[in-house]
Amino acid sequence: MAILLMIVSSSFSQGQRIPDKFYVVIGAFANPRNAAEYTERVKRDNLDAKSRLIPERKLNYVYILETAEREKAIELAVKLQAESTYSGTWVYSNLLTDSLKAVKIEPLKDVKNELVQEDGLTSDEKTNMLADGSKPFIFKIRAIDTGKEVAADVDIYDADIIKGRKLVSYRGNDVVNVKPINKSGNLVVACDVFGFQKVQLPINFNDPKFEDAVSLNDGNVVVNFDLVRLKKGDKVIMYNVYFFNHAAIMRPESRYEVNDLLEMLREKPSYKIRIHGHTNGNDNGMIITIGDSKDYYALSKDNKEGKGSAMKLSEERARIIQSYLVSNGIDINRMELKAWGGKKPIYDKDHSLAQANVRVEIEILED
Repeated sequence: MAILLMIVSSSFSQGQRIPDKFYVVIGAFANPRNAAEYTERVKRDNLDAKSRLIPERKLNYVYILETAEREKAIELAVKLQAESTYSGTWVYSNLLTDSLKAVKIEPLKDVKNELVQEDGLTSDEKTNMLADGSKPFIFKIRAIDTGKEVAADVDIYDADIIKGRKLVSYRGNDVVNVKPINKSGNLVVACDVFGFQKVQLPINFNDPKFEDAVSLNDGNVVVNFDLVRLKKGDKVIMYNVYFFNHAAIMRPESRYEVNDLLEMLREKPSYKIRIHGHTNGNDNGMIITIGDSKDYYALSKDNKEGKGSAMKLSEERARIIQSYLVSNGIDINRMELKAWGGKKPIYDKDHSLAQANVRVEIEILED
């Protein structure tokens, strides 16, 4: 059984090489709440699972080992592939950086490594994967209004399981080899991109039906996802927007999804939205707000500190997003704010996943 080991270019600081670190990864999720829930479930198997957002990919990776020992990471990944339910385990080198490349590794053997681009496959690898029952797919993801490609991933669910469990993600708009996940072939393929309505398509892997959404092109199964922008009354959570503790200031990784919102409002000048702010619990406490430097994504010396209610904090967190949009040319009259404090939690405030209660939601008032 071969696995893919992800390698990145080494970083250098003052002429010294930074040692590689290797991560045994068991899942990748666009939705951080799904990543958090999966992490908690994995912990019940006595595995030290952690989740980390990689902003450039807009995916939350769940990993169970971080080590400087390459062989140790490979050995664990191979064992999990062969002996556990985590058969999709793989290994990344320097997961927290970018410019990833893949190295095909024959586990537990001393073989010559062959560098290929991430998700690119050697001809031998492609032949082996197809021989193992995989099929080449292209998940074409387009915005109906503009006809443009949308950079996104699709999630594969096992349709034979009640409330089908998400098993793997694949990159859109590229040829990827999809592995079978059950005997019946029944899958649900979902594409959930911020700013668009979620699309779910039932597909039978064993016998894809070449109808409206699915076709065959040059040996590839092509699945078309035609994305529709949100409509009046739709409300979506900004899953990848995070705030510093006690602050109405966003963490740096939030800029990607906030810019998606900005793009949506520019593309749809008729949109009017309501920005909903939520906190975890209703306790009063410190509130840190933006200073004169107007740095929306970092704490700075000119930040203002005060005290207030959870309701006030949730309002300020909604306002900071409004302020950023206004600074980028969006008319303030197209936006309303709604503060909830901790009145509408997703989980109990003491739950292990309670951090998901700290969130911003976008409601479409007019389209």
